Amino acid sequence: MLIVGLGEALIGGLGVGILAFNCCFGCCVAHYKIEFIHPFMDGNGRMGRLWQTLILMKAYPLSEYLPFETIIKERQSEYYEILEKSDQEGKSTKFIAFILAAIDESFEFLLNIQTRIVTTEDRINYFVSIFKEDFFTRKNYMKTFKEISSSTASRDLKFGQEKGLIEKQGDKRMTKYKIIKH
Repeated sequence: MLIVGLGEALIGGLGVGILAFNCCFGCCVAHYKIEFIHPFMDGNGRMGRLWQTLILMKAYPLSEYLPFETIIKERQSEYYEILEKSDQEGKSTKFIAFILAAIDESFEFLLNIQTRIVTTEDRINYFVSIFKEDFFTRKNYMKTFKEISSSTASRDLKFGQEKGLIEKQGDKRMTKYKIIKH
């Protein structure tokens, strides 16, 4: 019953006040409160980060693409250390500052990706590194790079063949490719 009351306090407390004041701050508070309430035996951090992301996405839809979880995983020991200190002190300030810094780094990462010019070599190398099937088609390649034309995809695949990364089999509509070098 205590956890239900704390959960209601969390949701009620975030309704208008904090979130209207500042979404980034509010999502950090929600994350910390879920960690503090600790309603589950396991997964409280993931649940906190999920709510944090959902709150951010409401205000900033691009938040869906932030590598926030990756940044937290890279700093997992620091994350738990700061969370423990915050719990001991009874103040969320250090935890919120840590999470805000991670959100800032995530947005910075996203901005850097958006402004970078991607080359044929970048695309083909990336595709070779992620594609795990035996064979693929130009259509499969284009699903990974939705912004390119079919002509650009064909040039990319030809470049991959010339560099010895992929091998072409078949012709025209029956063409498929095989990755030969990872």
